[in-house]
Amino acid sequence: MTFDNSGYVTRRALLGAFAATTLVAAPSYSNAAGFLRGAGDIRRLTMVSPRTGEKIDTIYWIEGQYIKDAVREISIFMRDWRLDDVKNIDTRTIDIMAATHNLVDTKEPFTMLSGYRNPSTNAMLRSRSRNVARNSRHMAGQAADLRLKSRSVAQLSKAAVACHSGGVGKYSRSNFVHVDCGPNRVWGG
Repeated sequence: MTFDNSGYVTRRALLGAFAATTLVAAPSYSNAAGFLRGAGDIRRLTMVSPRTGEKIDTIYWIEGQYIKDAVREISIFMRDWRLDDVKNIDTRTIDIMAATHNLVDTKEPFTMLSGYRNPSTNAMLRSRSRNVARNSRHMAGQAADLRLKSRSVAQLSKAAVACHSGGVGKYSRSNFVHVDCGPNRVWGG
């Protein structure tokens, strides 16, 4: 891997890594990594945020290593937009999202409805809805609420459940799926 003077991976090195992808994936905490095998040496996440109008398409893992700057970029993207508050997003959750996206086999980016939530934001949302958990994993940077226009809630949740890597909530009425890196569990309808 080639780095520039500031310690960042060079564009040439990233392009070379694309060209040299293999069928190897490093072990990860979550079983989601198993679904990333066959994706080569690269893990990518693409999302849009209707709340901020931002888009992200980033390679966050290459050659067995998380790319610190890319993971930070994902954390900034997934911030609590109401307070502009950033928390590091757990890489296990990022892996679950990437694996779920690979399983639904689409180029469409996820629409991210909620990522990190500051405790005050979570309390406000909880006061408006009984579906918001008091100790939500969103507050720990360990959860995301996602949707795809091209896939149903049932299809998306089935892919997330197949990862066997955490919690999956189906919210059919609101048209989104919750994923987190907590204990394996499934809820909703």
